[in-house]
Amino acid sequence: MNTPQDRPALGIQGPVVAMHDPWAGAGSDAIMRTGTGVTIASQDPPMSPGGFVAALRRLGADFYVHHVIPTEPTGDRMLRDLDDAGIDVVLGNEFGNINGPYVEGTNRYDLPTAEIEAAVGCGRLAGVLYDEPEHLQLHASQYRKDAFLPHFGDTAGLSADESIGLIDTTIRGIVGDVAHAVDHGSAGRATAARVPVLAEQVFPVLFHTFARAGMTPTPKVMKESFQPLQLATALGASLQYGRDLWICADLWGPDIGPWITRAPGFPGHSPAEFASALRMAYLFAPSAMFVENLDVLLRHAGDDAIVLTEYGEVWQQFVRDYVPATPLRWSFDEATADVVIIHAEDSDFGRGRHPFGNRSATAPETSRSVFEAWHVISHGTIPAHGSSLHIAGYEFPRALLDDVPRAQFPLPRGAAEQTRVHGLFHASRNVLVFDEHVTDARLGAPELLFVVGSRLPRRTLALVRSRAEAGATVVIAEWLTAEPWSSSQTFGAGRWIVVDRVDSDEVIAAVQPFLGRAGEWTQRFGDTKITITPADGWGETLAFEISSLAKRFSA
Repeated sequence: MNTPQDRPALGIQGPVVAMHDPWAGAGSDAIMRTGTGVTIASQDPPMSPGGFVAALRRLGADFYVHHVIPTEPTGDRMLRDLDDAGIDVVLGNEFGNINGPYVEGTNRYDLPTAEIEAAVGCGRLAGVLYDEPEHLQLHASQYRKDAFLPHFGDTAGLSADESIGLIDTTIRGIVGDVAHAVDHGSAGRATAARVPVLAEQVFPVLFHTFARAGMTPTPKVMKESFQPLQLATALGASLQYGRDLWICADLWGPDIGPWITRAPGFPGHSPAEFASALRMAYLFAPSAMFVENLDVLLRHAGDDAIVLTEYGEVWQQFVRDYVPATPLRWSFDEATADVVIIHAEDSDFGRGRHPFGNRSATAPETSRSVFEAWHVISHGTIPAHGSSLHIAGYEFPRALLDDVPRAQFPLPRGAAEQTRVHGLFHASRNVLVFDEHVTDARLGAPELLFVVGSRLPRRTLALVRSRAEAGATVVIAEWLTAEPWSSSQTFGAGRWIVVDRVDSDEVIAAVQPFLGRAGEWTQRFGDTKITITPADGWGETLAFEISSLAKRFSA
Protein backbone atom coordinates (compact mmCIF):
# COMPACT_ATOMS: atom_id res chain seq x y z
CA MET A 1 0.00 0.00 0.00
CA ASN A 2 1.30 3.43 -0.93
CA THR A 3 0.82 5.34 2.29
CA PRO A 4 3.05 7.80 4.14
CA GLN A 5 5.67 6.18 6.34
CA ASP A 6 4.54 8.09 9.42
CA ARG A 7 1.05 6.58 9.60
CA PRO A 8 -0.71 3.27 9.04
CA ALA A 9 -2.81 2.65 5.96
CA LEU A 10 -6.47 3.43 6.67
CA GLY A 11 -9.35 1.30 5.44
CA ILE A 12 -13.11 0.84 5.54
CA GLN A 13 -15.01 -2.45 5.39
CA GLY A 14 -17.99 -2.68 3.08
CA PRO A 15 -21.71 -2.57 3.86
CA VAL A 16 -23.69 -5.46 5.29
CA VAL A 17 -27.11 -3.90 5.98
CA ALA A 18 -27.02 -0.31 4.70
CA MET A 19 -27.17 -0.98 0.97
CA HIS A 20 -26.42 -3.42 -1.80
CA ASP A 21 -22.88 -4.15 -2.73
CA PRO A 22 -22.66 -1.68 -5.64
CA TRP A 23 -21.01 -4.20 -7.96
CA ALA A 24 -23.25 -7.13 -7.03
CA GLY A 25 -26.60 -5.33 -6.83
CA ALA A 26 -29.57 -7.29 -5.56
CA GLY A 27 -27.43 -10.42 -5.48
CA SER A 28 -25.85 -9.16 -2.27
CA ASP A 29 -29.26 -9.14 -0.59
CA ALA A 30 -29.83 -12.76 -1.56
CA ILE A 31 -27.26 -13.97 0.96
CA MET A 32 -26.82 -13.43 4.69
CA ARG A 33 -24.19 -10.73 5.17
CA THR A 34 -24.03 -10.63 8.96
CA GLY A 35 -23.27 -13.20 11.63
CA THR A 36 -26.52 -12.45 13.46
CA GLY A 37 -28.33 -15.46 12.03
CA VAL A 38 -30.97 -13.14 10.59
CA THR A 39 -31.17 -12.00 6.98
CA ILE A 40 -31.35 -8.21 6.98
CA ALA A 41 -32.48 -6.47 3.79
CA SER A 42 -30.66 -3.34 2.64
CA GLN A 43 -31.97 -0.28 4.45
CA ASP A 44 -30.87 2.47 2.04
CA PRO A 45 -31.30 2.85 -1.73
CA PRO A 46 -28.53 1.25 -3.80
CA MET A 47 -25.52 3.33 -4.75
CA SER A 48 -23.79 3.31 -8.10
CA PRO A 49 -20.24 1.99 -8.20
CA GLY A 50 -18.98 5.48 -8.98
CA GLY A 51 -20.87 7.04 -6.11
CA PHE A 52 -19.67 4.34 -3.74
CA VAL A 53 -16.01 4.84 -4.68
CA ALA A 54 -16.48 8.61 -4.36
CA ALA A 55 -17.78 8.02 -0.81
CA LEU A 56 -14.69 5.96 0.02
CA ARG A 57 -12.47 8.75 -1.31
CA ARG A 58 -14.38 11.38 0.66
CA LEU A 59 -13.79 9.30 3.79
CA GLY A 60 -10.07 9.10 3.06
CA ALA A 61 -9.82 5.33 2.61
CA ASP A 62 -6.47 3.98 1.44
CA PHE A 63 -8.04 0.54 1.06
CA TYR A 64 -11.44 -1.11 0.91
CA VAL A 65 -12.20 -4.36 2.76
CA HIS A 66 -14.42 -6.36 0.44
CA HIS A 67 -15.86 -9.69 1.55
CA VAL A 68 -16.24 -11.76 -1.57
CA ILE A 69 -19.80 -12.89 -2.33
CA PRO A 70 -19.46 -16.53 -3.42
CA THR A 71 -22.42 -16.26 -5.80
CA GLU A 72 -21.24 -12.94 -7.27
CA PRO A 73 -17.60 -12.96 -8.39
CA THR A 74 -15.81 -9.70 -7.63
CA GLY A 75 -15.20 -9.01 -11.29
CA ASP A 76 -12.90 -6.65 -13.08
CA ARG A 77 -15.16 -3.62 -12.78
CA MET A 78 -14.72 -3.25 -9.03
CA LEU A 79 -10.97 -3.57 -9.37
CA ARG A 80 -10.86 -1.03 -12.20
CA ASP A 81 -13.02 1.42 -10.25
CA LEU A 82 -10.84 1.13 -7.16
CA ASP A 83 -7.66 1.35 -9.21
CA ASP A 84 -8.88 4.51 -10.95
CA ALA A 85 -9.53 6.02 -7.51
CA GLY A 86 -6.14 4.95 -6.12
CA ILE A 87 -7.74 2.67 -3.52
CA ASP A 88 -6.36 -0.77 -2.63
CA VAL A 89 -8.49 -3.79 -1.75
CA VAL A 90 -8.44 -6.42 0.98
CA LEU A 91 -10.39 -9.53 0.01
CA GLY A 92 -12.18 -11.27 2.88
CA ASN A 93 -13.99 -14.57 3.41
CA GLU A 94 -16.76 -13.68 5.88
CA PHE A 95 -19.73 -14.03 3.50
CA GLY A 96 -18.49 -17.44 2.40
CA ASN A 97 -18.05 -18.51 6.03
CA ILE A 98 -21.65 -17.54 6.71
CA ASN A 99 -23.22 -19.00 3.56
CA GLY A 100 -20.76 -21.49 2.07
CA PRO A 101 -19.48 -23.15 -0.05
CA TYR A 102 -17.12 -24.73 2.44
CA VAL A 103 -13.79 -26.44 2.16
CA GLU A 104 -14.57 -30.13 2.63
CA GLY A 105 -14.67 -31.16 6.28
CA THR A 106 -14.62 -27.58 7.60
CA ASN A 107 -16.81 -24.50 8.07
CA ARG A 108 -14.27 -22.42 6.14
CA TYR A 109 -14.56 -20.57 2.85
CA ASP A 110 -11.26 -20.05 1.05
CA LEU A 111 -11.12 -17.30 -1.55
CA PRO A 112 -10.97 -18.59 -5.11
CA THR A 113 -7.51 -18.35 -6.63
CA ALA A 114 -8.92 -16.36 -9.54
CA GLU A 115 -10.13 -13.60 -7.17
CA ILE A 116 -6.68 -13.24 -5.64
CA GLU A 117 -4.91 -13.33 -8.99
CA ALA A 118 -7.19 -10.68 -10.47
CA ALA A 119 -6.62 -8.29 -7.59
CA VAL A 120 -2.88 -8.86 -7.75
CA GLY A 121 -2.93 -8.37 -11.50
CA CYS A 122 -4.30 -4.86 -11.18
CA GLY A 123 -1.74 -4.08 -8.48
CA ARG A 124 -4.28 -3.39 -5.77
CA LEU A 125 -4.37 -6.41 -3.45
CA ALA A 126 -3.35 -5.30 0.05
CA GLY A 127 -4.36 -8.39 2.01
CA VAL A 128 -6.43 -11.57 2.27
CA LEU A 129 -8.60 -11.55 5.38
CA TYR A 130 -9.89 -14.53 7.38
CA ASP A 131 -12.79 -13.33 9.50
CA GLU A 132 -12.77 -14.45 13.15
CA PRO A 133 -10.99 -17.76 12.45
CA GLU A 134 -10.39 -18.45 16.15
CA HIS A 135 -14.13 -18.05 16.79
CA LEU A 136 -15.00 -20.48 14.00
CA GLN A 137 -12.39 -23.00 15.12
CA LEU A 138 -13.82 -23.05 18.66
CA HIS A 139 -17.50 -22.57 17.80
CA ALA A 140 -17.78 -24.55 14.61
CA SER A 141 -21.60 -24.41 14.50
CA GLN A 142 -21.78 -20.63 14.58
CA TYR A 143 -22.81 -20.47 10.91
CA ARG A 144 -22.72 -23.98 9.50
CA LYS A 145 -25.50 -25.90 11.23
CA ASP A 146 -25.40 -29.28 9.51
CA ALA A 147 -22.30 -30.52 11.35
CA PHE A 148 -19.62 -29.47 13.83
CA LEU A 149 -16.66 -28.92 11.50
CA PRO A 150 -13.99 -26.57 12.88
CA HIS A 151 -12.39 -23.94 10.69
CA PHE A 152 -8.94 -25.46 10.29
CA GLY A 153 -9.73 -29.11 10.95
CA ASP A 154 -11.23 -31.62 13.35
CA THR A 155 -9.31 -31.80 16.64
CA ALA A 156 -11.48 -34.42 18.35
CA GLY A 157 -9.36 -36.64 20.57
CA LEU A 158 -6.18 -34.63 20.06
CA SER A 159 -3.94 -33.18 22.76
CA ALA A 160 -3.22 -29.45 22.86
CA ASP A 161 0.08 -29.86 21.02
CA GLU A 162 -1.49 -32.18 18.46
CA SER A 163 -4.34 -29.72 17.89
CA ILE A 164 -1.90 -26.87 17.41
CA GLY A 165 0.04 -29.03 14.97
CA LEU A 166 -3.06 -29.72 12.90
CA ILE A 167 -4.05 -26.04 12.85
CA ASP A 168 -0.48 -25.05 12.01
CA THR A 169 -0.31 -27.41 9.05
CA THR A 170 -3.62 -26.19 7.64
CA ILE A 171 -2.73 -22.51 7.97
CA ARG A 172 0.70 -23.00 6.41
CA GLY A 173 -1.07 -24.56 3.46
CA ILE A 174 -3.45 -21.60 3.17
CA VAL A 175 -0.63 -19.05 3.41
CA GLY A 176 1.32 -20.99 0.81
CA ASP A 177 -1.67 -21.12 -1.54
CA VAL A 178 -2.16 -17.36 -1.23
CA ALA A 179 1.53 -16.75 -1.91
CA HIS A 180 1.34 -18.99 -4.98
CA ALA A 181 -1.72 -17.12 -6.27
CA VAL A 182 0.03 -13.80 -5.68
CA ASP A 183 3.09 -14.95 -7.57
CA HIS A 184 0.97 -16.24 -10.43
CA GLY A 185 -1.21 -13.14 -10.54
CA SER A 186 1.81 -10.87 -10.64
CA ALA A 187 2.94 -12.62 -13.85
CA GLY A 188 6.49 -12.83 -12.55
CA ARG A 189 6.87 -9.11 -11.88
CA ALA A 190 9.64 -8.61 -9.36
CA THR A 191 7.72 -5.71 -7.84
CA ALA A 192 4.91 -7.93 -6.56
CA ALA A 193 4.49 -7.12 -2.86
CA ARG A 194 4.07 -9.70 -0.14
CA VAL A 195 0.36 -10.00 0.63
CA PRO A 196 -0.44 -10.68 4.29
CA VAL A 197 -3.00 -13.28 5.27
CA LEU A 198 -4.88 -11.58 8.08
CA ALA A 199 -6.39 -13.32 11.12
CA GLU A 200 -9.04 -10.82 12.20
CA GLN A 201 -9.89 -11.92 15.74
CA VAL A 202 -12.56 -11.09 18.27
CA PHE A 203 -11.29 -13.42 21.04
CA PRO A 204 -7.75 -12.98 22.46
CA VAL A 205 -6.77 -16.61 21.88
CA LEU A 206 -4.78 -18.40 19.18
CA PHE A 207 -2.98 -15.20 18.13
CA HIS A 208 0.39 -16.88 18.67
CA THR A 209 -0.65 -20.17 17.06
CA PHE A 210 -1.85 -18.38 13.93
CA ALA A 211 1.14 -16.02 13.80
CA ARG A 212 3.60 -18.88 14.07
CA ALA A 213 1.92 -20.53 11.07
CA GLY A 214 2.19 -17.36 8.99
CA MET A 215 -0.94 -15.24 9.60
CA THR A 216 -0.84 -11.54 10.50
CA PRO A 217 -2.49 -10.74 13.85
CA THR A 218 -5.45 -8.40 13.34
CA PRO A 219 -7.15 -7.81 16.69
CA LYS A 220 -10.58 -6.27 16.85
CA VAL A 221 -10.78 -3.39 19.30
CA MET A 222 -13.98 -2.11 20.88
CA LYS A 223 -16.26 -5.11 20.12
CA GLU A 224 -16.53 -7.05 23.45
CA SER A 225 -12.86 -6.82 24.34
CA PHE A 226 -10.70 -5.72 27.24
CA GLN A 227 -8.48 -3.42 25.22
CA PRO A 228 -5.06 -3.73 26.96
CA LEU A 229 -5.40 -7.52 27.08
CA GLN A 230 -6.45 -7.80 23.43
CA LEU A 231 -3.70 -5.52 22.14
CA ALA A 232 -0.89 -6.85 24.35
CA THR A 233 -1.68 -10.40 23.23
CA ALA A 234 -1.82 -9.60 19.53
CA LEU A 235 1.22 -7.33 19.76
CA GLY A 236 3.24 -10.02 21.53
CA ALA A 237 2.33 -12.54 18.82
CA SER A 238 3.37 -10.11 16.09
CA LEU A 239 6.71 -9.45 17.73
CA GLN A 240 7.48 -13.05 18.66
CA TYR A 241 6.84 -14.37 15.17
CA GLY A 242 7.95 -11.40 13.08
CA ARG A 243 4.55 -10.52 11.63
CA ASP A 244 2.94 -7.21 10.82
CA LEU A 245 0.15 -5.90 13.05
CA TRP A 246 -3.18 -4.73 11.69
CA ILE A 247 -6.05 -3.45 13.85
CA CYS A 248 -9.79 -3.48 13.16
CA ALA A 249 -11.98 -0.93 14.96
CA ASP A 250 -15.16 -3.02 15.08
CA LEU A 251 -18.34 -1.06 15.74
CA TRP A 252 -20.47 -4.14 16.47
CA GLY A 253 -20.80 -4.37 20.24
CA PRO A 254 -22.90 -4.79 23.36
CA ASP A 255 -24.22 -1.31 24.16
CA ILE A 256 -27.15 0.86 23.08
CA GLY A 257 -27.77 4.58 23.12
CA PRO A 258 -29.17 7.61 21.27
CA TRP A 259 -27.20 7.12 18.06
CA ILE A 260 -28.04 5.77 14.62
CA THR A 261 -28.63 2.03 14.98
CA ARG A 262 -28.71 -0.31 11.99
CA ALA A 263 -29.39 -3.48 14.04
CA PRO A 264 -29.19 -4.50 17.70
CA GLY A 265 -25.58 -3.91 18.67
CA PHE A 266 -24.69 -2.23 15.38
CA PRO A 267 -23.20 0.03 16.45
CA GLY A 268 -22.79 -1.14 20.01
CA HIS A 269 -20.39 1.65 20.98
CA SER A 270 -21.00 5.37 21.27
CA PRO A 271 -19.51 7.95 18.88
CA ALA A 272 -17.33 9.17 21.75
CA GLU A 273 -15.98 5.66 22.35
CA PHE A 274 -15.36 5.26 18.62
CA ALA A 275 -13.34 8.49 18.56
CA SER A 276 -11.13 7.31 21.42
CA ALA A 277 -10.77 3.80 19.97
CA LEU A 278 -9.50 5.19 16.67
CA ARG A 279 -6.82 7.20 18.44
CA MET A 280 -5.93 4.26 20.65
CA ALA A 281 -5.49 1.94 17.67
CA TYR A 282 -3.55 4.55 15.72
CA LEU A 283 -1.07 5.24 18.54
CA PHE A 284 -0.17 1.54 18.62
CA ALA A 285 1.34 2.28 15.20
CA PRO A 286 0.08 -0.77 13.29
CA SER A 287 0.87 -1.43 9.65
CA ALA A 288 -2.78 -0.77 8.80
CA MET A 289 -6.11 -0.18 10.53
CA PHE A 290 -9.69 -0.22 9.33
CA VAL A 291 -13.23 0.26 10.56
CA GLU A 292 -16.04 -2.30 10.45
CA ASN A 293 -18.38 -1.27 8.81
CA LEU A 294 -19.21 1.47 6.32
CA ASP A 295 -22.90 1.19 7.21
CA VAL A 296 -22.49 3.18 10.41
CA LEU A 297 -20.45 5.99 8.86
CA LEU A 298 -23.04 7.21 6.38
CA ARG A 299 -26.58 7.06 5.08
CA HIS A 300 -27.38 7.05 1.39
CA ALA A 301 -30.06 9.60 0.55
CA GLY A 302 -30.44 8.50 -3.07
CA ASP A 303 -28.81 9.59 -6.34
CA ASP A 304 -25.39 8.90 -4.80
CA ALA A 305 -25.88 11.64 -2.21
CA ILE A 306 -24.53 10.59 1.16
CA VAL A 307 -25.06 12.03 4.61
CA LEU A 308 -22.39 11.40 7.18
CA THR A 309 -23.67 10.10 10.49
CA GLU A 310 -22.18 11.14 13.82
CA TYR A 311 -19.79 8.21 13.35
CA GLY A 312 -18.85 9.35 9.86
CA GLU A 313 -18.04 12.76 11.25
CA VAL A 314 -15.84 11.15 13.93
CA TRP A 315 -14.00 9.13 11.27
CA GLN A 316 -13.58 12.13 8.99
CA GLN A 317 -12.21 14.27 11.82
CA PHE A 318 -9.79 11.47 12.68
CA VAL A 319 -8.55 11.15 9.08
CA ARG A 320 -8.46 14.83 8.17
CA ASP A 321 -7.31 16.38 11.44
CA TYR A 322 -5.92 13.94 13.98
CA VAL A 323 -3.77 11.79 11.71
CA PRO A 324 -1.95 14.66 9.93
CA ALA A 325 -1.42 16.43 13.27
CA THR A 326 0.01 13.29 14.91
CA PRO A 327 2.76 11.79 12.77
CA LEU A 328 4.06 8.53 14.18
CA ARG A 329 7.77 8.46 14.95
CA TRP A 330 7.55 4.91 16.25
CA SER A 331 6.24 1.55 15.10
CA PHE A 332 4.44 -1.36 16.76
CA ASP A 333 7.53 -3.55 16.25
CA GLU A 334 9.52 -1.33 18.63
CA ALA A 335 7.33 -2.33 21.58
CA THR A 336 9.12 -3.31 24.78
CA ALA A 337 7.69 -4.62 28.02
CA ASP A 338 8.08 -3.96 31.72
CA VAL A 339 5.62 -6.78 32.44
CA VAL A 340 5.47 -10.02 30.46
CA ILE A 341 2.97 -12.87 30.53
CA ILE A 342 4.17 -16.23 29.22
CA HIS A 343 1.61 -18.96 28.71
CA ALA A 344 1.00 -21.87 26.40
CA GLU A 345 -2.02 -21.61 24.14
CA ASP A 346 -5.13 -23.40 25.40
CA SER A 347 -7.66 -21.38 23.37
CA ASP A 348 -9.67 -20.67 26.54
CA PHE A 349 -11.15 -17.16 26.93
CA GLY A 350 -13.17 -18.07 30.01
CA ARG A 351 -15.81 -20.56 28.98
CA GLY A 352 -13.44 -23.52 28.96
CA ARG A 353 -15.45 -25.30 26.27
CA HIS A 354 -14.28 -26.75 22.97
CA PRO A 355 -10.53 -26.18 23.38
CA PHE A 356 -9.10 -25.89 19.86
CA GLY A 357 -12.55 -26.93 18.59
CA ASN A 358 -12.59 -30.27 20.41
CA ARG A 359 -16.21 -30.81 21.51
CA SER A 360 -15.36 -33.76 23.73
CA ALA A 361 -12.91 -31.83 25.93
CA THR A 362 -12.72 -28.89 28.29
CA ALA A 363 -9.76 -26.62 28.85
CA PRO A 364 -7.56 -27.61 31.79
CA GLU A 365 -8.27 -25.71 34.97
CA THR A 366 -4.65 -24.56 35.02
CA SER A 367 -5.18 -22.58 31.80
CA ARG A 368 -7.30 -20.13 33.77
CA SER A 369 -4.24 -18.81 35.59
CA VAL A 370 -3.68 -16.34 32.73
CA PHE A 371 -6.95 -14.65 33.67
CA GLU A 372 -5.70 -14.30 37.24
CA ALA A 373 -2.49 -12.70 35.97
CA TRP A 374 -4.46 -10.08 34.04
CA HIS A 375 -6.67 -9.49 37.06
CA VAL A 376 -3.56 -8.58 39.06
CA ILE A 377 -1.96 -6.53 36.29
CA SER A 378 -5.13 -4.49 35.79
CA HIS A 379 -5.42 -3.61 39.50
CA GLY A 380 -8.43 -5.92 39.71
CA THR A 381 -10.45 -4.34 36.90
CA ILE A 382 -10.24 -7.23 34.40
CA PRO A 383 -12.08 -10.28 35.77
CA ALA A 384 -10.17 -13.26 37.11
CA HIS A 385 -12.37 -15.73 35.20
CA GLY A 386 -12.05 -14.72 31.56
CA SER A 387 -10.48 -12.53 28.88
CA SER A 388 -13.57 -11.35 26.95
CA LEU A 389 -17.00 -10.03 27.85
CA HIS A 390 -18.43 -13.30 26.49
CA ILE A 391 -18.22 -14.87 29.95
CA ALA A 392 -20.45 -15.20 32.98
CA GLY A 393 -21.30 -11.91 34.65
CA TYR A 394 -22.04 -9.80 31.57
CA GLU A 395 -25.44 -9.15 30.00
CA PHE A 396 -25.47 -7.13 26.79
CA PRO A 397 -27.87 -4.16 26.58
CA ARG A 398 -28.25 -4.71 22.83
CA ALA A 399 -30.65 -7.56 23.67
CA LEU A 400 -33.19 -4.86 24.62
CA LEU A 401 -33.55 -4.09 20.90
CA ASP A 402 -34.14 -7.68 19.80
CA ASP A 403 -37.92 -7.24 19.92
CA VAL A 404 -37.91 -4.20 17.64
CA PRO A 405 -39.18 -5.32 14.20
CA ARG A 406 -36.33 -5.36 11.70
CA ALA A 407 -38.39 -3.30 9.27
CA GLN A 408 -38.14 -0.36 11.69
CA PHE A 409 -34.36 -0.20 11.38
CA PRO A 410 -32.36 1.91 11.02
CA LEU A 411 -33.34 3.77 14.15
CA PRO A 412 -32.13 7.34 13.46
CA ARG A 413 -31.65 8.06 17.17
CA GLY A 414 -31.29 4.54 18.46
CA ALA A 415 -32.36 3.89 22.03
CA ALA A 416 -33.64 6.70 24.20
CA GLU A 417 -30.88 6.39 26.79
CA GLN A 418 -27.42 4.93 26.76
CA THR A 419 -27.06 1.58 28.52
CA ARG A 420 -23.56 0.16 28.60
CA VAL A 421 -21.30 -2.55 29.91
CA HIS A 422 -18.27 -1.81 27.73
CA GLY A 423 -15.48 0.69 28.31
CA LEU A 424 -12.06 1.14 26.78
CA PHE A 425 -9.91 1.64 29.85
CA HIS A 426 -8.16 -0.84 32.12
CA ALA A 427 -4.89 -0.26 33.90
CA SER A 428 -1.82 -1.92 32.43
CA ARG A 429 1.91 -1.12 32.50
CA ASN A 430 3.84 -1.92 29.31
CA VAL A 431 2.61 -5.50 29.01
CA LEU A 432 3.38 -8.01 26.26
CA VAL A 433 2.13 -11.59 26.02
CA PHE A 434 4.30 -14.38 24.60
CA ASP A 435 3.73 -18.09 24.23
CA GLU A 436 5.81 -20.86 25.74
CA HIS A 437 8.31 -20.81 22.87
CA VAL A 438 9.57 -17.28 23.51
CA THR A 439 13.33 -16.82 23.16
CA ASP A 440 15.75 -14.95 25.34
CA ALA A 441 16.35 -12.29 22.68
CA ARG A 442 12.63 -11.69 22.14
CA LEU A 443 11.83 -11.46 25.83
CA GLY A 444 13.61 -8.13 26.28
CA ALA A 445 14.25 -6.91 29.82
CA PRO A 446 10.97 -7.03 31.76
CA GLU A 447 11.02 -6.33 35.48
CA LEU A 448 8.09 -8.68 36.15
CA LEU A 449 7.17 -11.98 34.51
CA PHE A 450 4.03 -14.05 35.02
CA VAL A 451 4.61 -17.63 33.89
CA VAL A 452 1.20 -19.27 33.76
CA GLY A 453 -0.99 -21.62 31.75
CA SER A 454 -1.10 -25.38 31.57
CA ARG A 455 2.36 -26.38 30.27
CA LEU A 456 5.90 -25.08 29.85
CA PRO A 457 8.92 -26.52 28.02
CA ARG A 458 11.99 -27.17 30.16
CA ARG A 459 13.99 -24.77 27.99
CA THR A 460 11.60 -21.90 28.77
CA LEU A 461 11.55 -22.84 32.45
CA ALA A 462 15.34 -22.48 32.49
CA LEU A 463 15.07 -19.15 30.66
CA VAL A 464 12.67 -17.57 33.13
CA ARG A 465 14.64 -18.99 36.06
CA SER A 466 17.74 -17.23 34.71
CA ARG A 467 15.78 -13.98 34.62
CA ALA A 468 14.97 -14.27 38.32
CA GLU A 469 18.61 -14.95 39.09
CA ALA A 470 19.53 -11.83 37.07
CA GLY A 471 17.22 -9.56 39.08
CA ALA A 472 13.69 -9.87 37.70
CA THR A 473 10.63 -10.87 39.70
CA VAL A 474 9.12 -14.07 38.31
CA VAL A 475 5.72 -15.32 39.45
CA ILE A 476 5.32 -18.90 38.28
CA ALA A 477 2.53 -21.42 38.75
CA GLU A 478 3.76 -24.32 40.84
CA TRP A 479 2.62 -26.97 38.35
CA LEU A 480 5.00 -25.49 35.76
CA THR A 481 8.09 -25.86 37.93
CA ALA A 482 10.46 -28.79 38.44
CA GLU A 483 13.18 -29.66 40.89
CA PRO A 484 15.33 -27.92 41.97
CA TRP A 485 13.17 -24.86 41.16
CA SER A 486 9.87 -25.83 42.76
CA SER A 487 10.02 -23.50 45.77
CA SER A 488 10.22 -19.74 46.14
CA GLN A 489 13.64 -18.10 46.43
CA THR A 490 15.27 -14.68 46.48
CA PHE A 491 18.40 -13.67 44.54
CA GLY A 492 19.41 -10.17 45.58
CA ALA A 493 16.92 -7.98 43.73
CA GLY A 494 15.47 -10.99 41.91
CA ARG A 495 12.63 -13.13 43.17
CA TRP A 496 11.33 -16.57 42.17
CA ILE A 497 7.77 -16.78 43.50
CA VAL A 498 6.08 -20.18 43.19
CA VAL A 499 2.32 -20.08 43.76
CA ASP A 500 -0.80 -22.16 43.29
CA ARG A 501 -3.00 -19.08 42.87
CA VAL A 502 -1.67 -16.19 40.79
CA ASP A 503 -4.03 -13.55 42.17
CA SER A 504 -3.35 -14.38 45.83
CA ASP A 505 -2.69 -11.65 48.38
CA GLU A 506 0.93 -12.84 48.51
CA VAL A 507 1.41 -12.21 44.80
CA ILE A 508 -0.39 -8.88 44.78
CA ALA A 509 1.82 -7.58 47.60
CA ALA A 510 5.00 -8.82 45.88
CA VAL A 511 4.28 -7.35 42.45
CA GLN A 512 2.64 -4.07 43.47
CA PRO A 513 5.81 -2.00 42.86
CA PHE A 514 5.85 -3.12 39.20
CA LEU A 515 2.20 -2.52 38.27
CA GLY A 516 2.21 1.23 37.73
CA ARG A 517 -0.65 3.49 38.62
CA ALA A 518 -4.20 2.21 38.85
CA GLY A 519 -5.38 5.11 36.67
CA GLU A 520 -2.90 4.57 33.80
CA TRP A 521 -2.44 2.26 30.84
CA THR A 522 1.00 2.60 29.31
CA GLN A 523 2.71 1.06 26.30
CA ARG A 524 6.29 1.78 25.29
CA PHE A 525 7.64 1.74 21.74
CA GLY A 526 11.39 2.28 21.74
CA ASP A 527 11.99 5.70 23.26
CA THR A 528 8.31 6.61 23.07
CA LYS A 529 5.77 5.94 25.80
CA ILE A 530 2.03 6.21 25.29
CA THR A 531 0.12 6.95 28.49
CA ILE A 532 -3.62 6.39 28.34
CA THR A 533 -5.98 7.57 31.05
CA PRO A 534 -9.78 7.59 31.35
CA ALA A 535 -11.26 10.93 30.38
CA ASP A 536 -14.50 10.13 32.17
CA GLY A 537 -15.61 8.07 35.12
CA TRP A 538 -16.49 5.07 32.97
CA GLY A 539 -13.48 4.79 30.68
CA GLU A 540 -15.64 5.15 27.60
CA THR A 541 -13.42 8.00 26.43
CA LEU A 542 -9.65 8.23 26.78
CA ALA A 543 -6.96 10.85 27.08
CA PHE A 544 -3.55 10.25 25.53
CA GLU A 545 -0.10 11.58 26.33
CA ILE A 546 3.04 10.86 24.34
CA SER A 547 6.40 10.97 26.08
CA SER A 548 9.50 10.99 23.90
CA LEU A 549 12.78 11.33 25.81
CA ALA A 550 12.37 14.62 27.71
CA LYS A 551 9.40 15.82 25.69
CA ARG A 552 5.77 15.30 26.64
CA PHE A 553 2.66 16.34 24.77
CA SER A 554 -1.00 15.42 24.70
CA ALA A 555 -2.45 13.50 21.80
